[in-house]
Amino acid sequence: MSTYREIFANREFRNLWIGGAIGNASGTMTGLTLGIVVDAATGSALLVAMMMFGPSLAQVLGVSTLMSAADTTRPRRVLTFLAVLSTLAIAVQAAFDLNAGLRLLLALAVAYGLSIGSGVRWGLLSEVVHEDQFVLGRSAMNLSVGAMQIAGFGIAGVLLQAVSPATVLWLATGFSALAVPVIRFGLRDRSPRRIARTGLAETWRGNRTLLAQARIRPLLLALTLPYGLIVGCEALFVPYAGLRAGWLLAAGAAGMMTGDLVVGRFLTRKGRRIAAHWLRFMLAIPFLGFAFDLPIAVLSILVAIGSSGYSASLAQQEVLVDLTPADLRGQVLGLESALRVTAFGVVAALAGALADLTAAAPAMTVCAAASLLVSALISRPLIRVMNAQPRIDPPNGSGPAAKGLDAERAARDPGGADLPGERE
Repeated sequence: MSTYREIFANREFRNLWIGGAIGNASGTMTGLTLGIVVDAATGSALLVAMMMFGPSLAQVLGVSTLMSAADTTRPRRVLTFLAVLSTLAIAVQAAFDLNAGLRLLLALAVAYGLSIGSGVRWGLLSEVVHEDQFVLGRSAMNLSVGAMQIAGFGIAGVLLQAVSPATVLWLATGFSALAVPVIRFGLRDRSPRRIARTGLAETWRGNRTLLAQARIRPLLLALTLPYGLIVGCEALFVPYAGLRAGWLLAAGAAGMMTGDLVVGRFLTRKGRRIAAHWLRFMLAIPFLGFAFDLPIAVLSILVAIGSSGYSASLAQQEVLVDLTPADLRGQVLGLESALRVTAFGVVAALAGALADLTAAAPAMTVCAAASLLVSALISRPLIRVMNAQPRIDPPNGSGPAAKGLDAERAARDPGGADLPGERE
């Protein structure tokens, strides 16, 4: 079994991890700060939820139009551009006293551009580390998300009580800017995994090929709805707890980080699949505690326990990679990530609207109960898929999915179809 020390000895992985960690810290500080600003200006749970999680809605547009870039562009070039774009967007939020509507529109516009980042990053990870180290690498990347969320929420929560929101946003801009040279000079300039035009047509060709596979659909559903419904609870932490929301958010990040550490590092492939079945239920049950008037300290412990259930996604993503042709792995991981965060945004908006009609606590309880119900309903098909044999593609990349893409290109351009898997 590989260790974290082994994968961090890989310089390229180390820089990919550092770039992602810096970006996550900056994004976390920005999200909490803007949520507090919008809450103070409007008092609307819906607008706060949309400000913190609404940009995820733009991901669905990225899936529909841009996600082929995950496999058809040079990863380092795209990740560098996205780091610059994120830095400029936070700087604008810091420099101008925008109203809540304009802040949300800016966040949505930038999120559309950033939507391909997950696919590019996860696809690159599958090349940077050995195949047997993918889950451990994914676990390490997730750990950075948890750690940086704790740091980001903690730093922003403390600073917002001492300095202005604009100052916190300028600090977040500085953090974001640090990621640019790490990515630009720390990653190898790799060729695309697939030679094709990046755009709407290529994106939908890949999406159709992926969604046509019956074993992939239950995985995408499992990676989307149960987690998205729990994010509906998290979207209401600020309306529920105000400035104390930082404790709940940090507890969630700590729980997620702990779950990823245990599942990614200490469980075997078989152990991860067994654990994933129960972790899906453990994700939702503790959040039912918001139905009761409990102290913040107790709720923080419950949130940490529940958030460890997010680690079920490691086993599900491992199976997703096993069942996907190599030349579409960036796109399928981007598709999964984008659908998941789109669910985050949709559920956050619905939870915010429900909280405006009732209150934060009952809306959070409804989301937790719905997540538990969905996990129960999809258990049977998901178990079948999780026990499926991994896909084995021919070494020349001529598997069924690749042939399907080749056939479509050949029909369009008989004289010059590009083969998936070609390199420049």
